[in-house]
Amino acid sequence: MEILISWNTQTAQIIDNLESDTLPEILSKALQSIVEFDFTVVFGYVGNARPLALYDDFSPDRRVMHVDDYQEGPYLLDPFYLAATGDVEAGPWRLKEIAPDRFYQGEYFRNYYARTGLAEEVGFLVDVHENLTIVVSLMRKTRKFSKSEMKTLKAVWPVINAACRRHWRDTAIEAPDQLSPADTNIERAFLKIGEGVLTPREREVVELTLRGHSADALGKLLGISSGTVRIHRRNIYAKLRISSQGELFSTFISAIADTPRTSVI
Repeated sequence: MEILISWNTQTAQIIDNLESDTLPEILSKALQSIVEFDFTVVFGYVGNARPLALYDDFSPDRRVMHVDDYQEGPYLLDPFYLAATGDVEAGPWRLKEIAPDRFYQGEYFRNYYARTGLAEEVGFLVDVHENLTIVVSLMRKTRKFSKSEMKTLKAVWPVINAACRRHWRDTAIEAPDQLSPADTNIERAFLKIGEGVLTPREREVVELTLRGHSADALGKLLGISSGTVRIHRRNIYAKLRISSQGELFSTFISAIADTPRTSVI
C-alpha cells in the first residue's frame, strides 16, 4: 500500500510536468520512489546515428564513461541499442534478457561495459514514433534487481511509456536522409575492417562475433554449422593478422575512429 501511495503521488507530478524540461528528472525520482537504483540515463536512437543523450544524473567523471565514450562508438555493440533498432518489443527489459548468449564473455563487455562497475541495468524501451526509440536505463552498482522489483517496474510501464512518448514526441521527427541502409555509421565501420580483404560472409561473422554471439548461435543466425563459423574466424584472424577477439575489438574501435559520424540535430 505504501508503494502504491508513493507512486500515485509521483504520477500526479508526472502529469503536472508533461512536456516540461523537468520531466526526465521527475520520472527518475518517481521510479526511485518504488525501486532503488543508482543512476538514470536516457538515450534516443534514430537508426544507426550517434545516440541522442536526452537525460542523465551521472557525476561529471561517470558521464564521460557512460555518455561521451559510449557515443563515440561502443553503442554499436550495446544490446539496448540493438534492441531499440531491432524488433524487440517495447517494455522494461533486463540487460541479460536481450544480450547475445556470449555477451558477458565478449570483448565489448570486457573492454567497455565492465569498466562501468554496474551490477545490473534495466531499460524501458519506448517506441516514441517511427523514427525514434528511447531507452530509459536504470542502473545499479551493487546488486541485481529482484523478481518482485521487476514485477513492480512492469506494473508502472504504461505510465512510463505514455509520459515518454508524450515528452519526446517532437524529437527527431524527420529522420536524416543519410540514414539509408547502405550509408550508416555501422555499415561504414564494419566495411573498414579488412577492407578489400574479407568476404561479405566473413564481415557478417565479424559483426556477430563482436556483438557477443557464440559460434553455435552465430551458426544458427547465418544458417551454417558452428564448425564453419570457426573456420571463418580462423580465416578472418589470418587475413587481419591478429590472433584474438580482443585484437578484433581493437580493430573495430579503430575503424569507428576513422569513420565520419552521422549525427541527428
